[in-house]
Amino acid sequence: MLIFKNLEEFRSIKGKDLPTGEWYTVTQQMINDFANATLDKQWIHVDEERAAKESPFKSTVAHGFMSVAMISRMLEEMFVVKSVKMGLNYGLNKVRFPSPVPVNSELRMHTSVKDIEDINNNGIKITFSCTIEIKGQEKPACVAEFLAALFE
Repeated sequence: MLIFKNLEEFRSIKGKDLPTGEWYTVTQQMINDFANATLDKQWIHVDEERAAKESPFKSTVAHGFMSVAMISRMLEEMFVVKSVKMGLNYGLNKVRFPSPVPVNSELRMHTSVKDIEDINNNGIKITFSCTIEIKGQEKPACVAEFLAALFE
């Protein structure tokens, strides 16, 4: 994990990679919880028996947006800015889901800081280039340009 004293020090990471994240196992319980939270209970996500028989993946798969939803958490383990009082998700510029995420897959994220801009209220807007890797697979689960705001 990288530790920065303040936002001014954090600016030194612009154009550079953050540390590679830890592996997370995507369990059926996580998929079910996400399905319940988003009301997206399509059978390919939650019906294990049907997915084993009818899905081309031979198991349930996580929602694509579940990968995007995990970006904030994955970023938290890569760096901290000690002076920050609040962080907010700001949005997304681009998102793609090149590969499905079968249940029990392991994911981790590779990230670089593409841009840093000043915003009101003593804050910065950061554009992260994120790639969520699936262990043992060539194509990633998710490629996204993710924006966050940090305030001192």
